Amino acid sequence: MRRTTRGFSTRPAFLLAGLGAAQLLLAGCATPPPKTDPDALADYKANDDPFEPTNRVVYAVNDGLLTYVITPIARGYNAVLPQPVRSGIHNVLNNLGAPVQFANDVMETRPRRAGDTFVRFLVNSTVGVGGVFDVAKHVGYPDHSADGGLTLAIWGIPSGPYLYLPLFGPSGVRDGIGRGVDSAVSPYTWVTFNGVNHLNAISTGLSAVDGVAPHIDELKKLNEQALDPYATQRSLYRQVQQTRVEAVRDDRRATVPDWYPDAGATGAPAPALPGRTPLPLPVISPVVSRVATPAASQVAAQPSAP
Repeated sequence: MRRTTRGFSTRPAFLLAGLGAAQLLLAGCATPPPKTDPDALADYKANDDPFEPTNRVVYAVNDGLLTYVITPIARGYNAVLPQPVRSGIHNVLNNLGAPVQFANDVMETRPRRAGDTFVRFLVNSTVGVGGVFDVAKHVGYPDHSADGGLTLAIWGIPSGPYLYLPLFGPSGVRDGIGRGVDSAVSPYTWVTFNGVNHLNAISTGLSAVDGVAPHIDELKKLNEQALDPYATQRSLYRQVQQTRVEAVRDDRRATVPDWYPDAGATGAPAPALPGRTPLPLPVISPVVSRVATPAASQVAAQPSAP
């Protein structure tokens, strides 16, 4: 199962616009190869990473924070808390992110997905004891991906150049803007009450640890086996993002439930959606688990940058 931690805190995404803008303004651009080297020029265009020099600096900083701060905390988290407790924390964080997921389902014009999200939130918040238990998936309402980046992709907005954002990790111009969309539509951004800042901080920290803790070994293998971990992550991130976009586009389920007697063709089962196995990338934010975890053989097989 893919572990996608949405979490309570969305306000930090407002920081994204400033970080992204500063990175673009200060970015050192990669120099395109000469036209006399068509193969290198083709690779440069395929990578679509004009800010690679700056991106690699940001990657190195994020990777250092992951290695020396987040991973040790995640190891202690795994050692102290049993698996059922960790699963409960993960479920609560996901349940708190359901309002943003529902808003994106609606904006993607996917009524069945929106209905699934609404039922999941209702069932898990009540029968699931505030989201601790994912009861909904056992009664026919599995989780799915939905965020601002996917919504913009469904609207036809291209991904844009690759960006490796401070704290947030792998992204693109479209996905970076999508994070801002998520913050704008989140009720937690606008609702204020005593202790909201503490809850935001706790959620952000737990989301970061929750995204890394199950995948410490995979992260280690990725860094050890890939000749160029930065290039490998860039390639994997784009592949999985494209898979997620295609999953939304292919989900054309009608709003009539499959079990309804007169559902007919409109109630046909949806195409199989991809699993929820994440690619935890070296970042220190809730988005650490937004893409799928490759098997060791996949990591080793990924081409590296020259």
